[in-house]
Amino acid sequence: MEDTATTTVRPSAVRQRILGAARRRFYRDGIRTVSADRLIADAEVSKMTFYRHFRSKDDLVVAYLNEVVAEERAALAEAHRTHPDDPAEVLRAYARRVGALTCAEGFRGCAFLNAAAEYADPTHPVRTVVATHRAWLRGELARVLTDLGVAPERADEAAAQLQMLRDGAMVAGTLDADPVRVAQRLVDAGESVVRDALRG
Repeated sequence: MEDTATTTVRPSAVRQRILGAARRRFYRDGIRTVSADRLIADAEVSKMTFYRHFRSKDDLVVAYLNEVVAEERAALAEAHRTHPDDPAEVLRAYARRVGALTCAEGFRGCAFLNAAAEYADPTHPVRTVVATHRAWLRGELARVLTDLGVAPERADEAAAQLQMLRDGAMVAGTLDADPVRVAQRLVDAGESVVRDALRG
């Protein structure tokens, strides 16, 4: 395939084109089923260009997941900026975002859970990205709960429960005929967890 992108487009733009093609394919079709050759064709780059930007398909998977990580962190940061003095609303905003994802066209579940299901080895770099992000999210939720008034010794367990609800909503969103109800159930169940944690 003729690849003129390396001479007419900045390398960073080429990298993003490859990453964009991978993100669409990995999320829609599954990671293991998509070959490097398929991604090279989708991105319209040469094999040499592909491997110049990503040494292996696994490197590309890690980059894809890190892009999703960045979006999740940015969304939570935006919730904090929008509601700087209202931790309860920060939690609601996060729950609404998860709910909105489940309602989006083409929703295929949680990118992290999907990736973890395809990589059985817990020491694999893909699983490391997933585990690191999940630990970060749980810690962030615990901090928001503490700001809300939940005792520190209860905040981590309540955060784990909220994370479990989030995971369940992601799964339900792929199966339920009414994702809007899934989103509302997530908000309602999350508020119940917070009330219980505050009662201590």
